[in-house]
Amino acid sequence: MAELEKSGYIKKTHTSSGRVPSALGYRLYVNELIKDDNISLEEIKYIQSKLSTKINEIEDLTKITSQTLSEVTHYTSVAVGPRTEDQRIQEIKFVLLGTRMLMAVILTDTGMVKETIIKFDEDITEEQVETLNYIFNNKLRGKLLEEINQPLKQYIFSQMNYSLKVIKPVIEQLNRVINEDDKIYLDGTNRIFDIPEFKSLEVAKRFINLIDTKEMMLDLLNSGFADDINVYIGDENENKELKDFSIITFKHKYKDKDIGTIGIIGPRRMDYSKVISVMKYISKKLNEK
Repeated sequence: MAELEKSGYIKKTHTSSGRVPSALGYRLYVNELIKDDNISLEEIKYIQSKLSTKINEIEDLTKITSQTLSEVTHYTSVAVGPRTEDQRIQEIKFVLLGTRMLMAVILTDTGMVKETIIKFDEDITEEQVETLNYIFNNKLRGKLLEEINQPLKQYIFSQMNYSLKVIKPVIEQLNRVINEDDKIYLDGTNRIFDIPEFKSLEVAKRFINLIDTKEMMLDLLNSGFADDINVYIGDENENKELKDFSIITFKHKYKDKDIGTIGIIGPRRMDYSKVISVMKYISKKLNEK
């Protein structure tokens, strides 16, 4: 014990306390000693049943996967869909809802669907809508979403003979919906407060601040390596607000396409073996879909 303490693998939280693993000790365990088959037959069957749910949009799969991970591990899960800039437009569909109202639906190559309503100051016709469908799909199909910016107006306008009062609001609204903030999905936030460490008011406040700070959550989820399960333990996190937590993330794929990142937030002494085992099994099942 003395040697482990001297080497920094265990520590005392205060003078009269017993010894507990340090961040370095947990890192040694995760890297060298962990078993990644810590998953029961009942848990396997439950995951299979949840992931077999019929989905209409890729975002639904992200939600279901995040929820399942939280339910099986009993920790808080957090998820974000694929980064907007990495997706390509597969199709844009315009549907006339009224004489001055249009619905635009954008489908990406990852299966993500974005919808928006566009209102006009003048009447538009079915013929104009057909032309919009042709022009926008002809110009934008296969393009990365990040390429849709102001210069888009220049070559779209050059192809259109209609009033700018029709085409301008279409482009502005498409830019708005494409560039809207990434959605973050949380599940099982109440579970964290059943853990002894989170009985501390200070730690609980840090946790609430963490899940409420979108930029911090996105930084956590978008870091790490694409094909790995990434483990961040306590003080290893650069942000001091994360020192009480461990975060484990993985990028999930569907039909070989990156559809987002899912993570688990827990105490430094979380059950790493359970979480990593469940993540690996979920990742395997998603790749089989």
